[in-house]
Amino acid sequence: MPPSLTLTDPLDTRPFPVPPFAEACLEHAREAWRKAVDHPFVHALAEGTLEAETFKFYQMQDARYLEAFADASSLLSTRCSTPDDTLWFIDAARLALVVEGELHEGYGDKLGYGPEDLRALKLTPNNRAYQDHMIRQAQTGTLVEGVAALTPCPWLYIELGLRLEREMGDIPADHPYADWLAMYRDPDFYEYMDNLLERLQRFAEATNADARERARTAFTTSVRYEWMFWEQAWTRQEWPV
Repeated sequence: MPPSLTLTDPLDTRPFPVPPFAEACLEHAREAWRKAVDHPFVHALAEGTLEAETFKFYQMQDARYLEAFADASSLLSTRCSTPDDTLWFIDAARLALVVEGELHEGYGDKLGYGPEDLRALKLTPNNRAYQDHMIRQAQTGTLVEGVAALTPCPWLYIELGLRLEREMGDIPADHPYADWLAMYRDPDFYEYMDNLLERLQRFAEATNADARERARTAFTTSVRYEWMFWEQAWTRQEWPV
């Protein structure tokens, strides 16, 4: 690992406001967050040394994960009490399927997989568990719990983009994963996080202390699953039986 990639160093600033409840969630998940941004998969990806087959494994599992993220966002849209919130979560589902899907489609062309391969893909245990967690929170938790379970995925990826930009500077033109690295440096995602965290704060204020505590736990559980998602790709996880 190059000594310059000190990804666990704290960020001095973020390009979007972090409301108090989001800060509380982040503090609750601090150790898991630190480990998630420091996983060997992330370092190998940033360095360009990640094996192509491992990246393919990750990309295919991630494409299916994003379907569940979109499903959870859609479920949350039906539970919102204002049209603006409903439409925002519908757009969040669309972003997961369309915008990020375009990145997956491009890598599918490069790495040799298509829609039929994704449909036939067997989800890893870690991926399946993460999806079940998000969907369960969106269906049966309070609104703040459901949103808290979704928040770590985009936030962690944007944070990684910021950290890697700070550590690496410009992405080399010949970097094998340049498109992936560039996507999560896109300032459009900062507006997305601003909107998501504002809703997380508002939904937290509208509920009780018990629901807020469950939401912090749901957030931390998703951060742990983020680490486990890197791990399932890094080890090319299979079901043991």
